[in-house]
Amino acid sequence: MTDIEAEGEIGRRGFAASDGVPVLQTTGLKRSFTQGDVTIDVLRGIDLTVGAGEIVALLGPSGSGKSTLLQAVGLLEGGFDGSIRIQGTEAAKLDSAGRTATRRDQLGFVYQFHHLLPDFTAAENVILPQLILGATREDALDRANSLLTALGLGQRLGHRPSQLSGGEQQRVAVARALANTPALVLADEPTGNLDEATADIVFAEFLRLVRHQGSAALVATHNERLAARMDRVVRLHEGVLE
Repeated sequence: MTDIEAEGEIGRRGFAASDGVPVLQTTGLKRSFTQGDVTIDVLRGIDLTVGAGEIVALLGPSGSGKSTLLQAVGLLEGGFDGSIRIQGTEAAKLDSAGRTATRRDQLGFVYQFHHLLPDFTAAENVILPQLILGATREDALDRANSLLTALGLGQRLGHRPSQLSGGEQQRVAVARALANTPALVLADEPTGNLDEATADIVFAEFLRLVRHQGSAALVATHNERLAARMDRVVRLHEGVLE
């Protein structure tokens, strides 16, 4: 068993001990925007549950509200009505420090654009979130090396983002999101900026690592082919889940 697989076994056992509490649960989640005299209802009462270790595809065309939903459950924006529970904790009851701690301790994020720190190497980009969580530099480096090697970047650890291809940069972003073994990974079109062949490879690696470490994931995509590789598909249309 590899180091990554061993960590995954630990993760699965840890999440399974949550007494059946969903990793994510939203009830009646709504979000509206006002433009002049016009009110646009982007989310119109979203009820969604993601269980421990479950990988769920959030399918919908561009503009359907997928990113808005991920921003809500990622506690990145306010202005939402309804309930969001992360690991059983009601987000509305958290103050700013509590929301920050939840994002840091429980959530991992992968975006369409990698948003890597340009002055840091691939390994350093993966080390940094671990140091913020309190890991020692030695442990953080070991974890970064294991993840990046598992993603095929063992020879690119010391390269900066400008020295990496688009697919390699997105692999680093995946490793960074998984570095702290989050309970829930939120991915917003994680391969949308890659060509089809590279997207298939990166997404397969993403799924493999998420499953190995036992995280749950909510993955926004408009790609039916990628969605079919996940455990379950929910469709967002005009602000409503179908």
